[in-house]
Amino acid sequence: MTSSNRFVTHLVENQPTILAPYNLWRDDALLRVFVNQHLPPSHQHEEGLLDNYGQLAGHALMNHGELANKNKPILQTFDRYGRRTDNVEFHPSYHALMESAMQHNVHNYSWKHEGIDGAHTIRAVLMYMHYQAESGTSCPLTMTHAAIPAMRYGKNLPPYYLDKVINGVYDPRALPASQKHGLTIGMGMTEKQGGSDVRRNTTSAYKQSDGSYNIIGHKFFFSAPMCDAHLILAQAEGGLSCFLLPKVLENGELNNVRIQRLKDKLGDWSNASSEVEFQDATAYLIGEEGRGVPVIIDMVSLTRLDCMIGSSALMRQSLVHALHHVSHRDAFGKTLINQPLMQNVLADLTIECAAATALTMRVAKAVDSAQNDSHEAALARLATAIGKYWICKRTPMFVNEAQECLGGIGYVEENPMPRYYRQAPLNSIWEGSGNVQCLDVLRALAKEPNVKEALLKELKTQAGKNKYYDIHLSKLFDELSNTQNMETRSRYLTEQMALALQACSLLSTPHNNNDAFIDIAHTFCESRLGNASGFALGTLPDTTPFERIIALGQV
Repeated sequence: MTSSNRFVTHLVENQPTILAPYNLWRDDALLRVFVNQHLPPSHQHEEGLLDNYGQLAGHALMNHGELANKNKPILQTFDRYGRRTDNVEFHPSYHALMESAMQHNVHNYSWKHEGIDGAHTIRAVLMYMHYQAESGTSCPLTMTHAAIPAMRYGKNLPPYYLDKVINGVYDPRALPASQKHGLTIGMGMTEKQGGSDVRRNTTSAYKQSDGSYNIIGHKFFFSAPMCDAHLILAQAEGGLSCFLLPKVLENGELNNVRIQRLKDKLGDWSNASSEVEFQDATAYLIGEEGRGVPVIIDMVSLTRLDCMIGSSALMRQSLVHALHHVSHRDAFGKTLINQPLMQNVLADLTIECAAATALTMRVAKAVDSAQNDSHEAALARLATAIGKYWICKRTPMFVNEAQECLGGIGYVEENPMPRYYRQAPLNSIWEGSGNVQCLDVLRALAKEPNVKEALLKELKTQAGKNKYYDIHLSKLFDELSNTQNMETRSRYLTEQMALALQACSLLSTPHNNNDAFIDIAHTFCESRLGNASGFALGTLPDTTPFERIIALGQV
């Protein structure tokens, strides 16, 4: 070794390059097929919107997402002179993410194009891509989108509220709603003593002479406290009711919503989640007194769909990073992606991601058609709870398996995988944990006969295409006919329905002369329904066409 290079200890080789910017729409063959099968020709002109946002989300927004999570929100309860501000300060990248999303209609596409078949599906794709870039900002975007059906019950609300949600742009200024260019809406239901059991809420609402209500109480989880208004539940004289609670009153004063602290969360770091107290806060009744849960349930249904979208997106992004890494890393004489055991893992990950995305887009299609089709409405009612339970439940395991493909690098914070891993459990908890979803499934099956009929009709459309699928349907129909101990069995039943719906969605996918789509559908049926694989990912039968399946997942 010469003196000129004696301090060069080694060459950096056999390490992947950083994943280059790519288009989250154009470079995702699985997504495009699952979406296009549900879109009418009239929506083909939106290819440009999806392509543009796919490019933005795959580059600039990815960078902003990293910065927004490294620089967490900061609570500023008072200003330097002791005046109450209840302000949350966000990093500029958070605002850049929100502005880009709202410019591209992530929060309002469904409502700007309401009544047009495919609007919810297009919006689902926009959210799917945004969530891959950054998940925390998806919370206020989700709530703003989902608030519209509930807000329409507010007959005495000034019209600018709806207009500035549906047509507005991002405007983070703390001003009265009437003075803003656009509004964001949050939701607050959970209290310390009740959790998911909102009937135990103690927050009280007292009607005033001007028709408004004074709110006294608290919320233990109050997401995105800087939203311009929140939909909350409180006990009025007529029972549990829904109210719109502005952040800033029309006279310019802050409403009496006191932020007690921000939650120190496992993940979701860019998004502020808070505990608040209402000290005679002003709010406006949405709907009728005593009808709070029926009013807000439409909002919950849409946020649950977004949980499916978010978890599917997290699977997709984790898969992309795993595939990129193993394509540029050698071990034991072969590139990792060419190692037989690694191929089994990667193919299984691709199949799981495909099944999650296919079902998610099928449910978005059902939401699209619900107003004009009773079958689709009933299917959306049931499949949202089923999909929310199963897809969100599968995501932490999925992300961990993808993380393993990267080895130790996947556990280091310079890599995005730890952020995905921390984010992965959230959607299984948010908007009702697993047991809540399963009980909701039972409630729908018991009280709404058309829901079960819609499920059976949907599943029968693909009968005869795969023997494992047909056997699974026969067993499932028998299980659903057995009404003994339904609550105890509800997780198992929900899982079996979810697997059937995923298989149905995959079997119905047009293969466009690409045998890999057929491979995915039939391998899913064989491995998940036919018990041809083990409990862990990467245990597919050795007859699986691994390379063809993996190729569909690559960018």
